[in-house]
Amino acid sequence: MKASTARWIAIVLVLIGSASYGMLSPFVKMAYDRGWNDVQVSASQVTMGTVLLWVLLLVTPKAWTNPFKGPWIRLSLIGIFGLSLTTFFYNTTLSKLDASLSIVLLFQFTWMTILMDCLFERKWPTRYQLIALVIIMAGTLLAVNLSGSSLANMDGIGIVLGLLSGFAYSVFLFFTGRVRTSMHPVMKSVVMLTAALPVIYIIYPPAQVFDTGTGSLLLWGLLLGTLGQVIPTVTFNIGIPRIGSALAAMLGSMELPVAITAAYLILGEAVGYWQWLGIVLILIGIFVSERKPASMKLKVERDVEKREL
Repeated sequence: MKASTARWIAIVLVLIGSASYGMLSPFVKMAYDRGWNDVQVSASQVTMGTVLLWVLLLVTPKAWTNPFKGPWIRLSLIGIFGLSLTTFFYNTTLSKLDASLSIVLLFQFTWMTILMDCLFERKWPTRYQLIALVIIMAGTLLAVNLSGSSLANMDGIGIVLGLLSGFAYSVFLFFTGRVRTSMHPVMKSVVMLTAALPVIYIIYPPAQVFDTGTGSLLLWGLLLGTLGQVIPTVTFNIGIPRIGSALAAMLGSMELPVAITAAYLILGEAVGYWQWLGIVLILIGIFVSERKPASMKLKVERDVEKREL
């Protein structure tokens, strides 16, 4: 497969994972409207997501390898500090701040991931990355329709937790692209989620999930686990090592346009003109982020070929 084709496939996979995350939020709201609380929803989501990944592994024999012969410690740490802590910090932020402000804080993962990448690679971001970052952040502020009431209801602890959610997500994006292994993406995802599950159970005790009368909660967990754990984790494990964490952070911005559009179509939430403009700006920013000076194109293709080895 040509390097350019493999790169575009990886980009599409990361976009699919980001879009899947975006689809998550309206369904979480629906679960809350059905009477389930954040503890029940979070625990059931991660539980069923992990179960689904194990089922996927069992029906995909070629994906199975001995996880302890690979970089399982690093993958486990990514699951713990990236996946589980993002869930905890963001869900707690939502309980303390308006959703719009919480999203803005989470979306700081874009510049955080790029900063990590620049420090690791010891190079400045390209001008296209900087331009894309400005466009995406401006689009985010418009898309979430941040109001004066959101800013007036700021909580200091909520702000810190929101920034930590962005940092935890950037840790996931950055280190997912840094772990070099021949392990199958499904196997990598299983290791990550399995390591994250005990941490989630410490934060969100699972007793309520497995009580009698919670059958419908498990169905919600099945849906949310598919959207929030199975699809993104597998697609990110395939795509991010091939394109790098900096571009993955930009592509991750697709989550917000999908979330707003899904809320409009599924929940019937009103979306104003400024929000649609913000969505357009985010999409433009994602397009700009893929632009590269001509001198870098050959290097990018060589990097893709190395990542596939």
